[in-house]
Amino acid sequence: MAAPVSALESAWQMLIANFTEFQLATVVTFLLHETVFFLSGLPSLLFERFGLFAKYKIQKKSNTSAYQNRCVLRLILYHVCVNLPVMIFSYPAFKFMGLRSSLPLPHWTVIVSQVLFYFVLEDFIFYWGHRALHTKWLYKHVHSVHHEYATPFGLTSEYAHPAEILFLGFATVVGPALTGPHLFTLWLWMVLRVLETVEAHSGYHFPWSPSNFLPLYGGSDFHDYHHRVLYTKSGNYASTFVYMDWLFGTDKDYRKAKAVEEKEGKCL
Repeated sequence: MAAPVSALESAWQMLIANFTEFQLATVVTFLLHETVFFLSGLPSLLFERFGLFAKYKIQKKSNTSAYQNRCVLRLILYHVCVNLPVMIFSYPAFKFMGLRSSLPLPHWTVIVSQVLFYFVLEDFIFYWGHRALHTKWLYKHVHSVHHEYATPFGLTSEYAHPAEILFLGFATVVGPALTGPHLFTLWLWMVLRVLETVEAHSGYHFPWSPSNFLPLYGGSDFHDYHHRVLYTKSGNYASTFVYMDWLFGTDKDYRKAKAVEEKEGKCL
């Protein structure tokens, strides 16, 4: 007797029956990314534009509407002209590494373990790559584009020089390339990574922000500090977690600033 097919597997069967694996791994992946990115990133843009949730805004400064629109238009250009071609041309490499889309879907334990591995590996590689981008020449010619927004909002998370998109994008794909994942796992990883980086750049720290509940998670307050101070003193280079900066002492200025804030808060 055949095992019952879950609703998720039925939906996946419809996908693979109507699209080729190449289409799913490239165009559909791109559309999924754009949907998640813009839907999760637009709220903080609107909060800032209309002055909503001001008590939770980390910085008192705000971007003008024109400056926000400039970011959105350039993002669309970068995504179509850089991200999409990279997805298309990297498909053979992922296929060689073992990417598959067929049923059955991986067991949940495999999915969870792989995604956790991706987060840890990406954070490690991103830390060193990001730290390198803060050296004088690379910052001036490449990374300074991302730091044009000293007061970040969600969509600025992917606003960067095309060279940086490729350079730090390597940190995101190296884990999946090593494990040869199922496309479903790759999609889940992409969605979670987008949500994480958008939250870190949101410019808002809410009572329900993940950093209030997840140990070692950096989040918006941790990364906002990185944007608002001089690039040679910013620290907080890791993408997701705080332990890399703690281990290598690149969060010292941030910790001092937080200690001062807490002391002043108690005196009020």
